[in-house]
Amino acid sequence: MARLRYVNPDLDDTETLAPLVERIREQRSGKLLELYRMLLHSPPVADGWLHLGTAVRYQAALDGRSRELAICRVGQLNGARYEWDHHVPLARREGVSEEQLEALSDWPSSVHFDARQRALLAYADAMTRDVAVPDEIFDPLTEHFDEREVVELTATIAFYNMVSRFLVALAIEDEKP
Repeated sequence: MARLRYVNPDLDDTETLAPLVERIREQRSGKLLELYRMLLHSPPVADGWLHLGTAVRYQAALDGRSRELAICRVGQLNGARYEWDHHVPLARREGVSEEQLEALSDWPSSVHFDARQRALLAYADAMTRDVAVPDEIFDPLTEHFDEREVVELTATIAFYNMVSRFLVALAIEDEKP
């Protein structure tokens, strides 16, 4: 059970929330997920979250397969089941295989990841577990990703660490995508 109640935009301060709820629904396929119903307790935070999430997911040049592989790994590392459940179907649509999803928890010993994906996963692990990324992890990343992609990958990993920590800390329940 969530630690705070979910905002009901039909009942809670509808005049203030209506424009923001409309933007959320427009940018998220008509849905108002439980994550956003929790964020609506603070409209400025929900609005900023929406803008950054939209940039990371829909406006970045980073390929969808890399993005979703990174997001799934962050969700897995942080024990964010909600994040995992929402992004596994997206990862599949972007070309992440079932074998890769099944092997993700032990990716270093798996044969299902190429050099680019290994560099990405090592980077996601270092950013999530240790924050500081050693050169021996960062340098191989630049062999596979250009500067824009590195920035966007970094932003994706950072943003989804924030997402997963918000979800877990507030025990936000999965409404099943």
